[in-house]
Amino acid sequence: MHLVKSILRIICIPLLFAFAMRFFFGIQSWRDLYTVMSVTFLCLLPSGAGALTIYFSSIRNVESFAYRFFMPWIPIFAFFIITVAIAIEGWACWIMVLPVFLLAASIGGLIAGYLRLRKYKSAQRLHVSVILLLPLILSPLEQLIKIVPGKFEAYTSIVIHSSKEKIWSNVTRVREIEPGQNKAGFAQFMEFPQPIKAELNYEGVGATREAIFSHGLIFHEKVWEYQKEKKMMFSITAYPYEIPSTTMDEHITIGGNYFDVLDGAYELEEIYPSIYRLHLSSHFTLSTTFNFYASWWARWIMKDIQNNILQLIKVRAESK
Repeated sequence: MHLVKSILRIICIPLLFAFAMRFFFGIQSWRDLYTVMSVTFLCLLPSGAGALTIYFSSIRNVESFAYRFFMPWIPIFAFFIITVAIAIEGWACWIMVLPVFLLAASIGGLIAGYLRLRKYKSAQRLHVSVILLLPLILSPLEQLIKIVPGKFEAYTSIVIHSSKEKIWSNVTRVREIEPGQNKAGFAQFMEFPQPIKAELNYEGVGATREAIFSHGLIFHEKVWEYQKEKKMMFSITAYPYEIPSTTMDEHITIGGNYFDVLDGAYELEEIYPSIYRLHLSSHFTLSTTFNFYASWWARWIMKDIQNNILQLIKVRAESK
């Protein structure tokens, strides 16, 4: 019984701390001071949970470095599973932040372990209290930092053995895509919307089209540079109010507060007769205090979606 109580305390207290911080940072009216889309939340919530895990562990276990490093992962995984199950957080968001959460939890565990092994209990309580209060102290300071939206590019290309006429016709008119034809690996695993169809109303500057994706996502595109069978550049607009709330997590909704796609461009380059390289690039913005990390994931997802579209164009253009 004592062992069960000890295990519950080691896991449940850090878990309760994590939920308390998630609730506190999720209050909409306090967004100017506390938001989950902050370095403070991403780093200090898990480090606080990790510190509590080690603080309530037996000194015998704390003496093990592996225990101090890996044991804090248990309440983090529990937090992950519960928040996804009750729809507090989305699956895609969690996959992206999990590496940061696990590392920060381990750091919190190592710090708490160092304090425990020093055997100064009064100092331990003080230091752990500081660790737990840091998110509430530092978040308002972080919010004073003026966020400058970062602009990033996702570039992809593919070699196609076909005529330029056939390739270009598949660029300007993407016929309806059956579910089995989408080959986006990572984006599909993350349950991001998949392309369905898109068609220009005419070929030339000023032309428009709606690129329709699954789950109600629509990109409104307007051509601002056009060279037939050579280049097409277009702006992209996504209206958050058109996207059902169940389509994407609010923190990664396209056109929302943190992530937006600006434009795209197709360029057709002749390599040899009947062999062409089709380039597809896009620009997107991120508005967070951790763009250095978020941009890595966003670029990976955008490139995966673009590679899927290019692969589809290749298959259709090379078909007899």
